[in-house]
Amino acid sequence: MTPTTPLDRDAVVYIAGHRGLVGSAVWRHLEGRGFSRLVGHTSAELDLRDRDAVEAMMTSVRPEVVIDAAARVGGIGANNAYPADFLSDNLRIQVNLMDASVAQGVERFLFLGSSCIYPKFAEQPIREDSLLTGALEPTNDAYAIAKIAGVLQVQALRRQHGLRYISAMPTNLYGPGDNFHPHHSHVLPAMIRRFHEAARAGLPSVTCWGSGTPRREFLHVDDLASACLFLLETYDAPEPINIGVGADMTISELAETVARAVGYTGAIQWDPSKPDGTPRKLLDVSRMSELGWRATIPFEEGLRSTYEWFLEHEPVVRR
Repeated sequence: MTPTTPLDRDAVVYIAGHRGLVGSAVWRHLEGRGFSRLVGHTSAELDLRDRDAVEAMMTSVRPEVVIDAAARVGGIGANNAYPADFLSDNLRIQVNLMDASVAQGVERFLFLGSSCIYPKFAEQPIREDSLLTGALEPTNDAYAIAKIAGVLQVQALRRQHGLRYISAMPTNLYGPGDNFHPHHSHVLPAMIRRFHEAARAGLPSVTCWGSGTPRREFLHVDDLASACLFLLETYDAPEPINIGVGADMTISELAETVARAVGYTGAIQWDPSKPDGTPRKLLDVSRMSELGWRATIPFEEGLRSTYEWFLEHEPVVRR
């Protein structure tokens, strides 16, 4: 881990996926830290799956730093239903961005993966060296394989071209700008919407997927944004590095916490016929801690602010 110099606040920074949960948080954080030349394109303006379009964009923008926060993402249901789309779309997005960055001479590149790259039954908490040591969770293996390919591409580019490109693996994320779609969202925003609508309708009970026993870790997206800049300025190594909070909770505990936050007082029931996913997914964040970074946003505080954002944007959140 070779320390790097601070990023020039006048550098052109391209944020792929700048309107998404992660990309918008990274944009806010960098803007708040004095970066004045941030660039992003909506999916309507630029299809990152289109290699020629990505190459043309890079030639025009000429970024010095690229942060790849663009991905096709979703919860268990979406990953399980559309594995080919998750594999194909994510492979093309990251390959196009990295190849175009190399061709354009981009100095720093941060690839954001996912904790789902690790084996389903990896030793807990999950260390970075657990990668490729066991079978993946079947419900999201296609997405995981795409992200694993991204990690290996970063390593290959470093080895072949001597580039200071890095990859980071965030744990489960939440925060303002999340996807609250009733079928394609991740567990936490899905619960916020479900319990909110149940409270408003006065429903006596809410049924959640699975058994409620799996354990998950949740990182506020603003903490992730802070970690991204920290890594770009301090980390330069081929190994991926975990970003998380170092603590987890059961899905049942999550449901109870979300219900309290939205004011739902009915019963919570579980449907064990639905998949649980990986039994536990807690990241070992000791390497980030040794570098000097830790998450700072308490979960219940972050959950409250996320729910407030949902209420403010409820008419326009993804349906």
